Amino acid sequence: MDSMQTAEQVKVQTHWRALVAAIATISAVGVAIGLGIPLLSVILESRGHSATMIGLNAAVAGIASIVAAPFAAPIAARLGVVPTLIGMLLIGAFSFVGFHFFTDFWMWMVLRVFLHFALTMLFILSEYWINAAAPPEKRGLVLGIYATVLSMGFALGPWLFSRIGSTGIMPFAVGFGIILFAILPVLLAWNDSPDFKEEEHVPFAPFIWAVPTATAAVFVFGAVETGGFALFPVFGSRIGYSEANAALLLTTIGLGNVLLQIPIGLLSDHVNDRRKILLGCALIGLAGMCILPFISSNWYIVAALLFVWGGVVAGLYTVGLAHLGSQLTGRELASANAAFVFCYAVGMLVGPQAVGAGMDVLGPKGFSITLAVFFAFYALLVGSRLLARRD
Repeated sequence: MDSMQTAEQVKVQTHWRALVAAIATISAVGVAIGLGIPLLSVILESRGHSATMIGLNAAVAGIASIVAAPFAAPIAARLGVVPTLIGMLLIGAFSFVGFHFFTDFWMWMVLRVFLHFALTMLFILSEYWINAAAPPEKRGLVLGIYATVLSMGFALGPWLFSRIGSTGIMPFAVGFGIILFAILPVLLAWNDSPDFKEEEHVPFAPFIWAVPTATAAVFVFGAVETGGFALFPVFGSRIGYSEANAALLLTTIGLGNVLLQIPIGLLSDHVNDRRKILLGCALIGLAGMCILPFISSNWYIVAALLFVWGGVVAGLYTVGLAHLGSQLTGRELASANAAFVFCYAVGMLVGPQAVGAGMDVLGPKGFSITLAVFFAFYALLVGSRLLARRD
């Protein structure tokens, strides 16, 4: 009996050591994205680039992520999960600091490719590790913690940006250090990582369409998150906000993500169809963007709106991932996760370009209008499938 209890304790410790490593990795990704997207946009704006060109530079991240998604499992199978994670953390860290030393626009495009290839690999492998390590009876709790920590990273990034600004090497050095720090917990959990070689590889492409309400949810979230974060500093400056105040509004979005993900995840566990929650998230996202142009002159009201809006919209990712997990298991879930991140990457590609072009054509109001279109598209998709009683 004692030996059985000891074995169970070791198993639990292994689960949580692995989960801490995976979540630490994803938190570094969140901080890097949260700090890097507004930082690079503000610097490009100060150099006189148009919103379309800023959106193009951000959209390169989506191209890199699309390219990276099919390679995550094969590379991890050849090198091992932990060596791959460490390699990607190193590539991400040095790419991040490279933006300070290489100032040509075309070089920033190249650095974006390396940075977001690495970040996408980290996303896929960390989420796979979380799915493999999470006890089935606590998967909802683990996903809630995961989404909360990721959101804390997104919130911390803009807050750091508002404190240290966009000048000099300091913001790049901070991002470099945060990414490198994530290597430590990964090393500590080296022996607890999943082994891709134990499972037959399943192509991820068919799973893009297997659970469309989940993959479309993360597509819209990727488009809105990346497009919104990349162009919000530009939107803020064009309606009269200071750089610091615009960055703080991004932080309020992140705080909404942090505080609302676990409640939204728990709520989704108590409804008979998670797509109803996804529809609600889309409708609230749509309403928020319809309201924003009319209250933009009052910073505090905007902050309150974005706090709720940001938290609810992030539910598209959390609930979408939970819905995906409820429909698939085992090897299929691992491949579906790659498809999930792939769709997020496509959203990252489409969002900044769409929002940047919208602002160039329609002015500052184009920011809200473009994001509203994404939410309306998804609400129609989910609503139609609910009515048709299809997954």
